[in-house]
Amino acid sequence: MNTAPLISNGKAVIGIEFGSTRIKAVLIGEGYEPLASGVHDWQNSLVDGVWTYPLEEVREGLRDCFGDLMKNVEQQYGVKLTKAAGIGISAMMHGYLAFDEKDELLVPFRTWRNTITEKAADELTRELGFNIPQRWSIAHLYQAILNDEPHIDRIAFVTTLAGYVHMLLTGKKVIGIGDASGIFPIDPVEKIYDEKMTVRFDELTGGTRFGKKLLDVLPAIVPVGEEAGVLTEEGARLLDPTGTFGAGVPLCPPEGDAQTGMAATNSITPKTGNVSAGTSIFSMIVLEKNLAKVHREIDIVTTPNGDPVAMVHCNNCSSDLDAWVKVFGGVLRKAGVDMPKGKLYDMLYELAAAGEPDCSGIVSYNYYAGEQVTELQSGKPMVFRRPDSCFTPENLLRSLVYSTVATLKIGMDILTEEENVKLDRIYAHGGLFKTPVPSQGILASALGTDVTLMQSAGEGGAWGIALLAAYMLREDKQQTLESFLSGCVFKGMSGSTVSPEQSCVNGINAYMKDYKAGLAAERAVAEAE
Repeated sequence: MNTAPLISNGKAVIGIEFGSTRIKAVLIGEGYEPLASGVHDWQNSLVDGVWTYPLEEVREGLRDCFGDLMKNVEQQYGVKLTKAAGIGISAMMHGYLAFDEKDELLVPFRTWRNTITEKAADELTRELGFNIPQRWSIAHLYQAILNDEPHIDRIAFVTTLAGYVHMLLTGKKVIGIGDASGIFPIDPVEKIYDEKMTVRFDELTGGTRFGKKLLDVLPAIVPVGEEAGVLTEEGARLLDPTGTFGAGVPLCPPEGDAQTGMAATNSITPKTGNVSAGTSIFSMIVLEKNLAKVHREIDIVTTPNGDPVAMVHCNNCSSDLDAWVKVFGGVLRKAGVDMPKGKLYDMLYELAAAGEPDCSGIVSYNYYAGEQVTELQSGKPMVFRRPDSCFTPENLLRSLVYSTVATLKIGMDILTEEENVKLDRIYAHGGLFKTPVPSQGILASALGTDVTLMQSAGEGGAWGIALLAAYMLREDKQQTLESFLSGCVFKGMSGSTVSPEQSCVNGINAYMKDYKAGLAAERAVAEAE
């Protein structure tokens, strides 16, 4: 079917993802290729010590993003986007959205970026025998209970950002299993919230003002490939106030950005994994077997179909690098050179590639926020060097690029060296890899394995959730997600693979020695008033 009739007849599929700096919508065709997209840029805000997005900005961003998609469809194909075969919603995992019985928000949205739940995370990890990171929804809920916050006796429903947007569109309080695995631990066999752990949580909160059973306030898990509701009239008007786009479209289970990244890179089988790098950076490694012990640096979450995944999540990635690029761009403008942003990044990456493998002892910390992997409650970007360091633009820029993956390497080394997890290949995606060299090669050397960028790497999680929505629509309901992705979506798709370079491996290892030694200084700076 030609593209315009396909869109007019409602055969295309829509994926929408709420990233940390951009909301993106993607329309895909019957061959799963992107046909059009829409975007809305936004930023989190630090309000009263809490990283948040106001819910009105969520709704406005959704409308603007979808409106941009509709406009671009009409401009590109000469037809209006009035219906679709399916829709999927994805967003940043974790965080805390608590509502009362009238679905009114009780406290401002607390995002994954907050590190304000240390006591709760530590206590739950000890009591459940399972690593509960600070950003998980259950850590936020339990910390609110420990703090005896005024709202806890009014909580009727707790969800994630993806679950909230899905609720706006369908009225259904449901979640995909991958996003659910960042709320509370999952039973890998039964594919439900772990029953023994929910019972233990209820015991811990018994006698508090919370006064609820945990399962009564969590969203219901809908398996991948099943319908999770349909677009209501109210939801359709939220997407498109003009009334052009109609209701009745089926939606797949809402998922987290980690899971859509796995779908978008076809990394859902054991010994494969992916690294997503933007404002934050995280790796998702599909496990062959359970880890030998609990590690506070490593989350155990799931693939979109519920298989265990080791996740190393770092709150900080590209923000500090971006800030430095703005500084260099400002210097050039003062010198009369107004270089386009993309060209500026390319030039600075080329300089980084020419730096010494160990950055000549120049070490940078990219911590805008706290970092659980390195046990920092807050962050302040910092650069230090030895007096005899060769302080050149090349070495400084290479250090800044190293810093984007340094914390991830600390967690990944635990997996590969202590837990002996084997990796065949890592698939990379996200804004850090828009200019593949040197970031792709540096990541390969940091992790000690091949890193592949697929042709689809730039499409991101919006494309990934669109694929999950397309999987919901498959004719053969017995077809597995693995078979669908490998045999239908990625069959014949090529990518570029970079292997570790020994000189770079040695250089990063030397850099990491200085990096770890300087963490005490970073901690002192970050914690100073």
